[in-house]
Amino acid sequence: MSSLPADRERSASHAFVVLADTMVADYDAIDLLDRLIGFCVDLLPAEAAGIVLGDARRELRVVAASSEAAELMELLQLQSDEGPCLDCFQSATPVSVADLTGAAARWPRFVAAVAERGQFRAVHALPLRLRGQAIGALNLFDREPGSLPEGDLALGQALADVATIGILQERAIRRAEVVNEQLQMALTSRVTIEQAKGVLSQQLGVSVEVAFERLRSYARSHNGKLAVVASQIVRRELDPAGITADPSPPD
Repeated sequence: MSSLPADRERSASHAFVVLADTMVADYDAIDLLDRLIGFCVDLLPAEAAGIVLGDARRELRVVAASSEAAELMELLQLQSDEGPCLDCFQSATPVSVADLTGAAARWPRFVAAVAERGQFRAVHALPLRLRGQAIGALNLFDREPGSLPEGDLALGQALADVATIGILQERAIRRAEVVNEQLQMALTSRVTIEQAKGVLSQQLGVSVEVAFERLRSYARSHNGKLAVVASQIVRRELDPAGITADPSPPD
């Protein structure tokens, strides 16, 4: 990895400390991935980030996104069944595209869908890899075309590797059924979070993105797990009207 400026080096060190603390004892995979993509946006020259994971049938699902625009980019790839993150997942190697407009021959449906919506131009997909096989991909997005320097790609891959370690852990590496269970739990939690975002958006009269920021801020300020708070909202155990404070920035 190339040397980082002193302030970013300190920020990177802080990020890994926070992520390591998150994995101690009873950690939640969704909270870990949510914090991780936040650090990706803070530390790397990317406007947004997202993570997709493969389920027991190796079908990809979105489990974390830094913004609604990033989540849409992930969904466009999954719906068109092509794109950098799918190639990354299948090959277990990084796929970096400096300008999507020049990749129409490679991913015609995905590039056309992005062009219609005026989304990001640059995409950099990094594998969540385990012993030569990818279990998912970390995707970095930028609205302006451009490559990522080698040092940034290396830092991004290191963050992706932390995500892999956090999801699988040692006991999951030894037992394939536990791996599948861990991944399925993360996917199920994401569905619940999406439902809670919709409930908050409707009840509070705010956008889905603002609803998610408030949900995340509430969970962190109350030392709660994101998926647990989301489940409480969906089951009407937590009044959406109580989640009205302006969201605080992620750690």
